Amino acid sequence: MTVLADTWCNILNDFPAYAKRGPAPRNLETARGGRNADVRPQMTLELFRQSNQADCAEIPIPDPVLELYSLYRPTPLIRAKAFEEALGTTSRIYVKFEGQNAAGSHKLNSAIAQAYYFKKAGVERITTGTGAGQWGAAISWACSRAGLDVTVFMVGVSYRQKPLRPVMMRVYGAEIHESPSEVTEVGRAARIADPQCLGSLSIANGEAIEIARSIPGARFAVGSGENHVLLHQTVVGQEALLQMKEIGDFPDVVTACVGAGSNFAGISFPFLRRSLRAGKAVRIIAAEPVACAKLTRGIYAYDLSDASSTTPYVRMMTLGRDVVVPGIHAGGLRYHGTSPLLSAMYQDGLFEARAYRQLQVFETAVLFARATGLIVAPESAHALCAAVDAVREAPAPISVLANISGHGLLDLSSYDAYLRGEMDDGLPDETMIARSLSLLRQRNEYAEAI
Repeated sequence: MTVLADTWCNILNDFPAYAKRGPAPRNLETARGGRNADVRPQMTLELFRQSNQADCAEIPIPDPVLELYSLYRPTPLIRAKAFEEALGTTSRIYVKFEGQNAAGSHKLNSAIAQAYYFKKAGVERITTGTGAGQWGAAISWACSRAGLDVTVFMVGVSYRQKPLRPVMMRVYGAEIHESPSEVTEVGRAARIADPQCLGSLSIANGEAIEIARSIPGARFAVGSGENHVLLHQTVVGQEALLQMKEIGDFPDVVTACVGAGSNFAGISFPFLRRSLRAGKAVRIIAAEPVACAKLTRGIYAYDLSDASSTTPYVRMMTLGRDVVVPGIHAGGLRYHGTSPLLSAMYQDGLFEARAYRQLQVFETAVLFARATGLIVAPESAHALCAAVDAVREAPAPISVLANISGHGLLDLSSYDAYLRGEMDDGLPDETMIARSLSLLRQRNEYAEAI
């Protein structure tokens, strides 16, 4: 059996310039008319250090974190031969399956680490926002193990689509609220602005930040986007490297879905490093929904991460914080932007991106389930779509690795909607996207002009 990876891959060591990005122009504060409050003090010193250090290639995983990892790691690397046969391809398709743990997804990798560091720093309560609920379930269990209280705000449309995820969180001891809620100013304002509001991760995070700033001993934790979260997830790719070496193969293509970027970075960073240092060519593909195509349709600009206007402006690939994303069933991919680090890497051409319609995603997921027996999360099915495209477009047989970031056993109502023909393609409102991008450009241009 593969030995558990005991270090995280610090990609900033390979690209130190990404650790030296300057702050956003201060004039953006005037452009938004908001307060210049910085959320970074919510991080512990160790997490802040992990998000910025470039002087070491590997960061040792603390023993208490490894002890909890060992309950479910290493996770399986599976050759999906039956899926290959269903596709009629002679290419090799591997999947790294992250669904075999208490939370059912890769999110537990960072939740355990963050709970450890927050507890060590004397924090008593964690507040957070979650999209489809994988992160909420993960941080709830991790905080239970660490002896921390936790308050979770879950995006409303996913809260209703996936009612068993809030139950999971409550079982693990979390206080859970549908977002937008009535317990925060951010939530109440969102409800007044749009009584039928679907909710968004930016609103959920804004509510969580508001609570964190109002309760002594509380801190806000984030499940994706920040560099330290991407770092923690590289245990996935570190393991996959060892597993691929054991079977004597190396992927020509690595795919993963991308929302804010945690599972995508987790699988791809170690392979990107191996490609750079060992001269092993690898093509990396980020798969996103057409409903929220920030990489393939967004712009690289300064934008806010949350609806409370508390977090600082960061430069990222974004559709703009004003966009309202359709209520697709891959709720974990509805975030309007992508990690600043990944955004910079995308600008430099280190990986590519493709967008998929909701019906194609579920068609591929059902085909995969019938072939392999694995029902995957709707988010993860986007990675399978990219894998299928890669093998079909290749002029000769290739090796493809897809990261399956979580199981879909709590998403069966979504599969049911697809099988009943009650699902649409999740196409965005083009007028709304155009308006949001226009406002985003205006804010950035105004900031540059004054």
